[in-house]
Amino acid sequence: MIVIESIQCGRVVTEGDPLTQDPTRREWTTAFYKNPIDGPVEMNSMGLVGDSVANTKNHGGRDKAVLCYAASHYEKWAAEYPELGMSAGGMAENLTIAGLDETTVCIGDRYTIGSSVTGTCVIEVSQPRQPCWKINRRWGNNTVLKRVTQTGRTGWYVRVIQGGTIAAGNKVTLTAQPHPNWPVARVSEIMLAKTPDTDSIEAIKNLSELSPDWKKDLP
Repeated sequence: MIVIESIQCGRVVTEGDPLTQDPTRREWTTAFYKNPIDGPVEMNSMGLVGDSVANTKNHGGRDKAVLCYAASHYEKWAAEYPELGMSAGGMAENLTIAGLDETTVCIGDRYTIGSSVTGTCVIEVSQPRQPCWKINRRWGNNTVLKRVTQTGRTGWYVRVIQGGTIAAGNKVTLTAQPHPNWPVARVSEIMLAKTPDTDSIEAIKNLSELSPDWKKDLP
C-alpha cells in the first residue's frame, strides 16, 4: 500500500557565519528545514498552506508545488550517515511517501490522496528534483549531495491538479500512468549523463507533463 508517512512544512530562516570560508557553515537564507505537521493540511495549486519558499526563482510555483520523497530512503541514509540522524523531512520534502520511489514513479503519473472524510486531492508528477549544494549545507557535510546524485535518491516534484485537505496516513492511489517507460530515475540519469543521449533527450522534450524548466535545462 502507498501512504503518506508524514507531512512537513518550513519557514524561511537565515543562519550561519557570513565570514567563514567553510561552505558547510556559510550564511544562507533557506526554507530547507521542514517540520512535521500533525493533523490535516490544506494543499492548493501553489503547495501546502503554511509552507514557505526562500528561493522563488528555482523552487516553488505550480510545476514544483510539492516535493515528495521516498520514506524507504531514510533507512539507507541512517546506515550510511548514522551521525547525521536523518529522518522524514531531512531532504526538505513536503510529503514523505511509503511505497514509492524514483524507480516506480513516472513523469505524468497522477495520484489521488485523501479520504471520504477530508475529500480527495489529485497530484501529477512534473519532474525529478534536481539536487543542489543546499543539501550539503543543511547537513554540514560535503559528501551528501554527491551521494544523492550517485544513488538517485533525489525525490520528485508534483503539481496539484485538484486541491483539498490531506493528512499523514492518507492512502495514495495511482489513477493514470501515461509514460510508464519514463520513471523519474531514468529522466534524472539522462539529465546528468556525461555523454548526452540525443534520442532520449528529444523523447523527454515531447513529454507534455514534464515541466518546461526541466526541459530548458536539458543539454
